[in-house]
Parts: sequence; C-alpha cells; structure tokens
Amino acid sequence: MTLALVEGALLSLIKVAIPASTVVVLAALGIMLNERVGVLNLGQEGLIGIGAVYAVIAATEWGVASPWVSMLVGMIAAAAAGAFFALVVVVFRANQVLAGLALAIGGIGLSNQLGTNRNGTPITTLFSEVNPGGRFTSNSVLEAFMFHDPVVYIAYIFLPAALWFLLFRTRHGMNMRAVGENPAAADAAGVSVLWARFGYTVAGAALAGAGGAYMVLSFTPMWAPDIARGRGWVALAVVIFGAWRPFRVVAGALLYGAMISLGMTAQARNWNLPFLGARDLSFFLSMIPYLVTIVAILIPAGAARLGRRIRSTSAPGGLAVPYSREER
Repeated sequence: MTLALVEGALLSLIKVAIPASTVVVLAALGIMLNERVGVLNLGQEGLIGIGAVYAVIAATEWGVASPWVSMLVGMIAAAAAGAFFALVVVVFRANQVLAGLALAIGGIGLSNQLGTNRNGTPITTLFSEVNPGGRFTSNSVLEAFMFHDPVVYIAYIFLPAALWFLLFRTRHGMNMRAVGENPAAADAAGVSVLWARFGYTVAGAALAGAGGAYMVLSFTPMWAPDIARGRGWVALAVVIFGAWRPFRVVAGALLYGAMISLGMTAQARNWNLPFLGARDLSFFLSMIPYLVTIVAILIPAGAARLGRRIRSTSAPGGLAVPYSREER
C-alpha cells in the first residue's frame, strides 16, 4: 500500500468520523446534563428515534424548507417525551431505570410506526457544508477537519464550551452539581431540586432529539427503522468514559465515530485480513464501539470491587435517587 493510499484512507476516515460522532456527541451531552442533576435517563434510543422521525415529517410532509426548522421540530417532539419522563420520575418519583427503558422501547416503537410509510424517502432540505472560501486543497488534512456542516461545529466546539462554562464557572452550574451530588443539601440552600431536575431532563431530551434530527438531515438523509442503531446506549457509556465533563465526553464520542468510520472505510476500500474477508472485517470493526461501551461501564464497577475510588469515573452521588423534601 503506497503512502498516497494510506493518506487518502486516513483523510477519508477523519472526514466520516466527525459527522458520524455528532449524533452521539449531542445525545451524550444531553445525558450529561440529566445526570449532573441526578436523573438517569436510559431512553436515549427512543428520543433519538422521535427526533429523527419528526424531523423527517417536517421536511417531507409539512413543507418545511429549512433544515434548522426541521431539527427544531424534532427537538420539540423529543423534549415533549422528555417532559413526560420527567413528570414520571421527578414529580411522581418512579423508578428511573424502568421508566427510562419504557421510554426507549416506547420511543423506538412510536418512531417506527410513524415512519412506516416513509422508509427510504429521500430528504432534500439538508444542512450544507461550510466551505471557507475554497482555500484548502482537495483531500488535504484541513479539508477533512473543516469541511463540515454548521451542526458539527456547534456540537464539537460551541456546545461543550458553553456547558463547561455553565457547569464549572457559574453559580448556577454549582447549584446544578449540588443537586446531583446531594439534593437534600441543595434544597436546604434554597435550590429547587424539582425544577432543576425537571428542566434539565427536558433539555437533555431535546439534545437527543437534535441528534436524531441531525442523522436524517445530514449524515443519512432518509428515514430507516430503528434509526438510532445503538447510538443511544453508546452515548450513555461515553458519558461514563468522559467522567461527566463536556470535552472528555466529546473525545469519547469521537472515538466511537472513528470506529464506525473505520468499518465504512474498510468496506469501501475492500480491505481484508488473512482470516477475515472484507465484509467480515467491516462487521468486526463496527462491533468495536460496542465492546468499548461494555468496557467503559465495567471500569467503575471494577474499581469499586478493588476498593479504589477513581475520581475520573465517579458518578454524581444522587444519580438515580428520587428526592422528596418530606423524606429529607
């Protein structure tokens, strides 16, 4: 394999990995918001599907001409589902794990039902790549990193920077973290635990819906059943891997996208190994992100079993614990 072929494959991998990770970045940042205030939402698969199918409906049936408006529709639909979930787990204090699984299954079923007659329908109102004046040569490294649509830059740069500043440089962020770590102490200090958890659960669901909408408005511009394909579960593990910190979460999501891109590149370029054909190799590479998901989940459990507290993998102290002022 010549140097030019290696360089071309590497640039192709980078160019695909970045948008492939964007769905996971948006969903994972939403999960991080949920978990920072103590709410565990396992319904990301369903929320991604709801966001995607409503973005498709807006773009193909409602005549929406702007992909931004279609994405907003998907976000509102996912936020509505998130509000119902928040009502169940925050107000009525239902089991968060069971409610999250119900949201995941119900969201997948609803999105598949709504998308039944829309399978394979192409979407024409898509996000366009930002081209900085054509100053970069074709197939250059700068082109691989910089020729992407605006949502990529929002997900990778603006949103994590804004969330980092909110969480670690503002009084409001300190209150958020207090709600997640010790809701009773936060309540005693005058912070509304109920509204903090309710509001950020809805905001996190809206971000997951934005991820689903992005899939159909840019990355794979058509509807397909079970469109999330495990990305919601990967996003949950990415948050653990990223230690509930925005930029680490983005780095973990990019690793996932690189593995997906590696599988696509292997299939497109007909790579093979002596014991694997090209098709089997692409399937094997596509399996790696989910193996990493399992490892990321097992790290904290293994640390606890060894009697060690690893700061970088410690979850908020009040995560998944219902709170009631009367039971304080």
